[in-house]
Amino acid sequence: MTGGCGFIGSNFIRYILQHYKPAYVTNVDALTYAGNLANLDGVVEEHGARYEFFQADIANADQMDTLLHEEQVYAIINFAAESHVDRSINSPQNFIHTNVVGTSVLLAAARQHGVQRFLQVSTDEVYGSLGATGKFTEQSPLEPSSPYSASKAGADLLALASHRTFGQEVIVTRCSNNYGPCQFPEKLIPLMIIKALGDQPLPVYGDGLNVRDWIHVEDHCAALVAALFKGKPGAVYNLGGDGEMVNLEVVRLILDRLGKPHSLISFVTDRLGHDRRYAIDSSFARQELEWHPLHTAREGIAATVDWYLNHRDWWETLLQRTERFD
Repeated sequence: MTGGCGFIGSNFIRYILQHYKPAYVTNVDALTYAGNLANLDGVVEEHGARYEFFQADIANADQMDTLLHEEQVYAIINFAAESHVDRSINSPQNFIHTNVVGTSVLLAAARQHGVQRFLQVSTDEVYGSLGATGKFTEQSPLEPSSPYSASKAGADLLALASHRTFGQEVIVTRCSNNYGPCQFPEKLIPLMIIKALGDQPLPVYGDGLNVRDWIHVEDHCAALVAALFKGKPGAVYNLGGDGEMVNLEVVRLILDRLGKPHSLISFVTDRLGHDRRYAIDSSFARQELEWHPLHTAREGIAATVDWYLNHRDWWETLLQRTERFD
């Protein structure tokens, strides 16, 4: 799997090693700014030789060829991605390199070395923005609004084209907004938690009424395992948590959990091309994969706040080595 030192990838490694006992998991990560080895503290001690790590760039064909030549791999699960919309607006080239070129290189390497399955982990952002009603389905047109979502849409199409052209067992999943332990602090929920703990202004884009569907990362991991083993080659599966909330409500939930005043909320200039609403219809995945989320958004967000309260060393160390937050 790729990108295993990131937020979702590291949670997936812990989940699959604990629940499904694969022979081994090979984690390939370039360790860019959001890749954090500390996300996997204790995994080697708990699982020993069943887990191994290689630092490599998925867009480097020689590195991927060498790795797959040395390993007997059943499946590639591609988490590796540049994923922050604001960063994609400022530096889109990095997103094209990892998300598009990297996916293309991985698909070619998988074909060359006889990898049976390829799971492309994507996002609901490829669909663009919804109005006040309706939900994204697997048949919704791709209308990405940012360089990030455009690069992910391109990667999805490359993966699906590899199934149609070469017969690769490719499966694409598109998930709504994740939250939970070990999320990099530039994302909405951890950013608001950390700002609130420091009694700093909480920057909320525009009027704060943008709507997102929230899913706990553990529910996402369970869906990915189901897609890996039960998914049909060439299929797309939308994964949502039935947790629609406006951003302002999420921020207020965090402040209430921490006992902080709502006056800390500070409205800032809206993001360029900011999608107004996302909502996922995951009924196809629930039926085909026999999966459903176990966490409600309100309970899950409260538990996530508690995790950040109890793991200050994790995020304080992370902030010390980045320049993203002043």
